[in-house]
Amino acid sequence: MKFTDGFWLMRDGVEASYATEVRDVRTGVGRFTAYAAVKRVERRGDTLNSPLLTTECFSPAEGVIGVRTTHLAGARQTGPHFALTGAADTSAAQVRREGDLVELTSGPLTVRLDTAAPWTLSFRDADGREVTQAGRKGTAFFTTGDGAHHMATQLRLGVGEQVYGLGERFTPFARNGQVVDMWQADGGTSSEQAYKNVPFSLHLSPTGAYGVFVNHPGRVSYEIGSEAVGQMQFSVEDQSLEYYVVAGPTPKDVLRRYTALTGRPALPPAWSFGLWLTTSFTTQYDEETVTSFVDGMAERDIPLSVFHFDCFWMREYQWSDFTWDPDVFPDPAGMLARLKERGLRISLWINPYIAQKSALFDEAAAHGYLVRKADGDIWQWDLWQAGMGLVDFTNPEACDWFQGKLKVLLDQGVDCFKTDFGERIPTDVVWHDGSDPERMHNYYTHLYNQVVFELLEKERAVGEAVLFARSATAGGQQFPVHWGGDCWSSFGAMAESLRGGLSLSLSGFGFWSHDIGGFEGTPDPAVFKRWLAFGLLSSHSRLHGSSSYRVPWEFGEEAVDVARAFTKLKHRLMPYLYGAAAEAHSTGVPLMRPMLLEFPGDPTARALDRQYMLGPDLLVAPVFSAEGHVEVYLPEGTWTHLLTGERVQGPAWRQETHGYDSLPLYVRPGAVLPLGADERRPDGDWTDGLTLLVTPDAHDVTVGVPDHHGRQAAAYRVTRDADSGALTVTAPEGVPAPTLREL
Repeated sequence: MKFTDGFWLMRDGVEASYATEVRDVRTGVGRFTAYAAVKRVERRGDTLNSPLLTTECFSPAEGVIGVRTTHLAGARQTGPHFALTGAADTSAAQVRREGDLVELTSGPLTVRLDTAAPWTLSFRDADGREVTQAGRKGTAFFTTGDGAHHMATQLRLGVGEQVYGLGERFTPFARNGQVVDMWQADGGTSSEQAYKNVPFSLHLSPTGAYGVFVNHPGRVSYEIGSEAVGQMQFSVEDQSLEYYVVAGPTPKDVLRRYTALTGRPALPPAWSFGLWLTTSFTTQYDEETVTSFVDGMAERDIPLSVFHFDCFWMREYQWSDFTWDPDVFPDPAGMLARLKERGLRISLWINPYIAQKSALFDEAAAHGYLVRKADGDIWQWDLWQAGMGLVDFTNPEACDWFQGKLKVLLDQGVDCFKTDFGERIPTDVVWHDGSDPERMHNYYTHLYNQVVFELLEKERAVGEAVLFARSATAGGQQFPVHWGGDCWSSFGAMAESLRGGLSLSLSGFGFWSHDIGGFEGTPDPAVFKRWLAFGLLSSHSRLHGSSSYRVPWEFGEEAVDVARAFTKLKHRLMPYLYGAAAEAHSTGVPLMRPMLLEFPGDPTARALDRQYMLGPDLLVAPVFSAEGHVEVYLPEGTWTHLLTGERVQGPAWRQETHGYDSLPLYVRPGAVLPLGADERRPDGDWTDGLTLLVTPDAHDVTVGVPDHHGRQAAAYRVTRDADSGALTVTAPEGVPAPTLREL
């Protein structure tokens, strides 16, 4: 939100109060509190009739410094609040006061306040260099003509500093120059709106990286080098504003610390990394249709892991009542058993809305499980479902009730759920636990996905739970997987989907997917084939559309060949991919990585949003043209194309042309890539028939292969003789020796 009119003036009706000078500082164990006047105090009378801002500095975790600035402290502290799972003993944080200086240090990060100087909170790294600061106008509150009260912070942007993240955003990759509001919306992938709003930004400059997390689940308004071009401003309509500065020095270090604080991603089961096929949305389908799809995939030798039933598995006008449409699926339990006999897992579409025609509406209403308005009436509207109500997940009994309905489906043989929607949450309502409706608008999705994910962990075991979720906010990374939402079926939408996924990965999310071929419309065969390669070299891979099917043969025999080849390639890559997935689970470093995560010191890598690293060692550049023309950047070193063996010396920009069966897919210099033997499924025995692909620069490398729980099943040491160049491998006792192959 903009408060100023250019550099000199305020907007009409806006009054600003900036922290100006320190009047008092109180220190405690691991924290200090500063009191700032909003004007220069030259005489006693200046202390009258004037606000005093209270700024508390503390550390919730190593390498993280929190700042909470409050104007009026008497407001009720209504929820919801982000659950900071990693906030722990902060005795390691040290406060030092020497003369006019007061400092708080946590790990490699220090905040410094000079009490004799104009108000400035200076954040410094382990070498004493300033990372950022909240300076002359950096700590403030504003009142507007409509009586609203906004707390705001401005943090200085350094020369060359780029800002990333803030959730899954489809606008330009670097946020500099953008206005971003944290407000969940069902806006597709072609606008500034977002399904996944995360008030966490990752900052990268020539001198290092840091992060900023605004600890406020409601609307946070960002001005990123926009209102004040050298500042990142964030504001909330509240009496208090809390944010955390997260230390680097690398982007990976920032993500490790941030996800330690807000929650690490669960490890999805290995089977979920295979190919998912769906009925699509508004298409006609029954068991015969589903069986024809499954048979068609088998006949064409395209391995399939998961079959998904979208909305119309339930009766029209009755979503969600969690009851199969008996006219279309008269024997759901038998059908699921028949599908599972073929080795398939089953996914069902759900949402948190209860249509008035559903029998569950009266049941939920009678027990108080639906959100109500201030007058006691149930909140309803006709958008999406006729007369729908909204399950109140702040009511523990409503959560149990909702889980009970889903458990019936799990008992039938369902394995996971697509948790759709969760963005259109009203603010003119009263929540069971008294939560603030404005704060609950974004946070609702967290409760929704948590309720479903925890049921899956309870019924299917930890490590077997997986969602296909559309909406999320900070902390939602704990409940994977998330997909990119409703995109058009075009090359442009394919590119914007990738931008959104890379943005989400820099917001703490380890796993991400998208609708192969696009959701709305029917893709041209060229779009579909190019999207297949991209989708099957993503964290999770799903064929899904809106009004048309996405079975590959609908797009020609070449599409069948492409689907088969890349599905089998992904299965063979599983020893490598699941190792990277386990890393995402344990460290918060995502599986799909923007180039800047692996190459933060390479200035060219910071702007790249049409290519990515899949794990630490595979570079993927999707092709966004029918002709196969593609630009790809290779950082320093000798890169080897996985499919052709071609070697390219970097750093270099490449103009390449690829058929539909290929794309730029390069192995990192010095890497040893584990390749499984099983092309049929993603969850086979990865040590059986293992091949280790050795790049020319690999000399002494230890390669780990995980088991299906993400633990290390085997470690292999590959060495190269300095004189002859001969390769040898040492395998653990009792584990079959892998095949070595020069790449």
